[in-house]
Amino acid sequence: MTRVRLLVFNPALPVLDYRLPAGMATEFGQLVIAPLGPRQVLGIVWEPDRLPGDEVPEAKLRPILEKLPVPPLSAPLRRLIEWCADYYVAPMNAVARMALGSMAALRGGGTTTEYRLSGEEPKRLTPQRAAAMDALHGEQASIRELAHIAGVSDGVLRGMVSAGILEPVTVDLDRPYPRARPDHAVPQLSEAQAAAASRFVAAVRDEKFAPFLLDGVTGSGKTECYFEAVAEALRLGRQVLVLLPEIALTENFLRRFEARFGVPPVLWHSSLKQSERRRAWRAIVSGEAQVVVGARSALFMPYKRLGLIVIDEAHEVSFKQDDGVRYNARDVAVIRARFEAVPVILASATPALESLQLAEAGVYEKIDLPSRFGGATLPEISIVDLRQEVPERGRWLAPRLIDELRERLARGEQSLLFLNRRGYAPLTLCRHCGYRFQCPNCSAWLVEHRLSRRLACHHCGHETPPPEACPECHTPDCLVACGPGVERIADEVAEVLPEARVAVVTSDTLNSPEKISAFVEAAEEKLIDVIVGTQIVTKGYHFPDLTLVGVVDADLGLEGGDLRAAERTYQQVAQVAGRAGRGEKPGEVLIQTRHPDAPVIAALAAGDRDAFYAAEAEGRKDAGAPPFGRWAAIIVSSEDEAEARDAARAIGGAAPNLPDVMVLGPAPAPLSLLRGRYRYRLLINARRSAKLQDAIRAWLDPLQFPQGVRVSVDIDPYSFV
Repeated sequence: MTRVRLLVFNPALPVLDYRLPAGMATEFGQLVIAPLGPRQVLGIVWEPDRLPGDEVPEAKLRPILEKLPVPPLSAPLRRLIEWCADYYVAPMNAVARMALGSMAALRGGGTTTEYRLSGEEPKRLTPQRAAAMDALHGEQASIRELAHIAGVSDGVLRGMVSAGILEPVTVDLDRPYPRARPDHAVPQLSEAQAAAASRFVAAVRDEKFAPFLLDGVTGSGKTECYFEAVAEALRLGRQVLVLLPEIALTENFLRRFEARFGVPPVLWHSSLKQSERRRAWRAIVSGEAQVVVGARSALFMPYKRLGLIVIDEAHEVSFKQDDGVRYNARDVAVIRARFEAVPVILASATPALESLQLAEAGVYEKIDLPSRFGGATLPEISIVDLRQEVPERGRWLAPRLIDELRERLARGEQSLLFLNRRGYAPLTLCRHCGYRFQCPNCSAWLVEHRLSRRLACHHCGHETPPPEACPECHTPDCLVACGPGVERIADEVAEVLPEARVAVVTSDTLNSPEKISAFVEAAEEKLIDVIVGTQIVTKGYHFPDLTLVGVVDADLGLEGGDLRAAERTYQQVAQVAGRAGRGEKPGEVLIQTRHPDAPVIAALAAGDRDAFYAAEAEGRKDAGAPPFGRWAAIIVSSEDEAEARDAARAIGGAAPNLPDVMVLGPAPAPLSLLRGRYRYRLLINARRSAKLQDAIRAWLDPLQFPQGVRVSVDIDPYSFV
């Protein structure tokens, strides 16, 4: 082979032909460096028949410059990249880039230099250096990463290196990870757990594609079941991928993994420092990384000997990527397992309706764990009708819930209050003129955070300190908070139970592995009486002395036009309810609502999940919604509103007239301004038989738009904002 076709990482020219210089041999999947004009580009050698492009005459072909010292991407991974690009109507090079996790790792291992505090106490410190020293205790990373942590410039830290305040440390990028031991601490399983585990172990031994839905109630021991499959894969010398929906769940999982296998797994997520990403990627490619635990991006890593995939909390919406390549890691994981010919386990106490339908159709093998491990019982659920049991003026907790909190405190037990709303209040306004604080970059209100003394946008990250006076009428001390967030609920608990130790648990307060670990340790040692948290506390945590869960506002998730609103509400409330009574002591759940007759609330109260899912499925079927129909969205955005509107209208005007496809819009998106860009949206509803992706490509490919316009396609959308 002297002519090679490359998939290159240039959006304008994704496919280019080159020739191999004399003496250079290569194979499909090889990563190479090639010339492009005066520059050099990274490319992947691809099968020409699978990557259409214009044939270039032999005489015009330029030679490949070099092969990179990493193994080629395997055929199953290349097929996954092709499938993902086709299904999600995404550029193939954008999908392939996700497999390259660490660009620095492509050049090989070796060493790098990181920096840490030397322990030297300088005689004189500038305010910036003093702040940096306070922020960098226990940290070791590159200058750029430390500057980000400390909130100072690179120059400040380089000055600290020169002054001896920071010292260099040489880090081996290819130092081996400790080996997991499959027989380190084999657990005693219940009969149901043992039956499930043996089925998974057999599937790992078979080395064939086998999709499972592990449907077990909260506290039933699902993790211990699939850990036995992990152990078998380790015995066979195969790699394992475990996907978690959020980094916040990682700390608890790591503890359980290390207790079972003697060492922590290899981590992969966006918060890893650069040297750890290089080390992890190279260990994955070489096969040295035995078990990889990570967020959705870990799915595309180039594993050498993959033997098992596990998706924990498989119902979670955070497995869906909302920008770039808008893929759903839960679904793509099943496809990867099929291409790799390995088993895949979807584990959840509240599976997605799509997963349940696939199990019912026989596509997934369903494994049930209907009861909690060790004789623990599911908590008793009661409804607090806020129309009848009205909270005191200015408060948000009903008298019955306050009484139960007081009783648990007296008994030395823990309680959890759940409200899926960060900050102190969702809206801040001027009591004098009614002025509302809105984000300058988004069509969203700024949320007050009293703990950090800021007004923040939860969409773009814009922050500003609360002003002393109203910007509109200039009246001082006139701001009023409207509605509750978790911080406000925590203040209310502190008022009614002043002796209680209260912890606010959100993505703002648990924003690092260290803080997560400190929270878990404090809760386990009973240094916390009442946890007030968002959805981050609804899953993965096990506190034996937590016996009361209060859902502050169960109706919150039912607001808006989300077709999955009822399902999400059921999943969130059921998951948070599952935190209660996981030890020997029985648990109780109080759900505050103004709509006790709503089907989802009634189902939660009755503990009748099957009836809820059956009714939800019937409603989806009538509406042609997933899993019985298809949805897609086309999102058009620009910094110029007129430009975005005109582009959206052009797309709407060219909409295909197909019998099994219905196009709605264009219309302004519910969040019509996001990060400084105006947004319009078209929704497409299609029958399952429709070739939706082909129709969208044929529709959009001929259209031309101004340079400032972005058009993105979202297949199977989860977000409708």
